[in-house]
Amino acid sequence: MEIREMRMRLGDTQSEFAERYHIPFRTIQNWESGVRKPPEYVIHLLENQIQADLVNRRTVSLPKFDPRKENLPRRSNFVGALSWLKAIQEYLGDSFVFALDEALMCDGSFLGRSDEFIVWGYGEDSLSRFNGVMLLGNRVNALDIRERNGLRYTSFNRTLADALDNESILDMQGITEALSKYYYSNGDSFDGLFIAPKYQERFKRLANDAIKYYED
Repeated sequence: MEIREMRMRLGDTQSEFAERYHIPFRTIQNWESGVRKPPEYVIHLLENQIQADLVNRRTVSLPKFDPRKENLPRRSNFVGALSWLKAIQEYLGDSFVFALDEALMCDGSFLGRSDEFIVWGYGEDSLSRFNGVMLLGNRVNALDIRERNGLRYTSFNRTLADALDNESILDMQGITEALSKYYYSNGDSFDGLFIAPKYQERFKRLANDAIKYYED
């Protein structure tokens, strides 16, 4: 697979691709223009990482309003999060899987914000035509999907993994609040959560914040 094809599959610009994988921007330009050829081992490493990122897509920046895109219903026009999410689903389709803050709203562990703009989830690339839609990937394992009130969303374990993977750009209030509720409703314990080894250190910090969340 060529570098440009890898980048296009992620939907990244050259600068976003360079930032995502910590490769100099000029190097990406040279590789794609044919001025230089990337080493085979680099291509192999990138192919493996991109396959993983297409399943659980790490993002590097949040979307901004684009007047050329279609608009979704505004959160401020709805009394509750559930009615807003159902309105969003009518635009994005029944196969769309809500993720991150929206997944937490689906299961009632986070009420959301009245000025919510970004909608996180898993779905087809064509959904990027809507303002605010932030796709983490095109599909997610069926074992990681829950359904409630006619809405499909990621399980708490998957939501937690997605949050830790995108921590650098994510407002962590939602996951911190939800994790705090989990802890206190589970006998002051995080038992039942699966935390992958690569997230352990970040989870320790998040867990500490969650325990103290309602003390502030």
